[in-house]
Amino acid sequence: RPCQPTRRSQVSHIVVDSAWEGYAAELLESHPGVLAWAKNDHLGFHVYYLWNGSKRRYLPDFLIRLSTGTTLVLEIKGQDSPQDRAKRAALNEWVRAVNAHGGLGLWCCDVVMGEPSATRDIVDRHLR
Repeated sequence: RPCQPTRRSQVSHIVVDSAWEGYAAELLESHPGVLAWAKNDHLGFHVYYLWNGSKRRYLPDFLIRLSTGTTLVLEIKGQDSPQDRAKRAALNEWVRAVNAHGGLGLWCCDVVMGEPSATRDIVDRHLR
């Protein structure tokens, strides 16, 4: 699979699973409000959710440290489904819980759907 080098990630290269992920990686490398980022591949970050009565693991696409100190969990999604909504509901609950706990910094989450160019808008919104 194709790889891209990184500068703002502790991982030296990103394996690009789609053109959209490649676009997001380039944006995260150049965005002035992004301090660091990583594709969530073999990092061990996952959120459990229930689907059809069984426990599953959801691995969001990117973890992004913003210049505000907030960590943004970002998902890239071409099409939505009921299972995707269940994953996001579990992630939203996880974010609320980790923020209520304190001590792990401030976290937020979002999903990019529709157009790759919306990635910049989402990052910008979380920087405000």
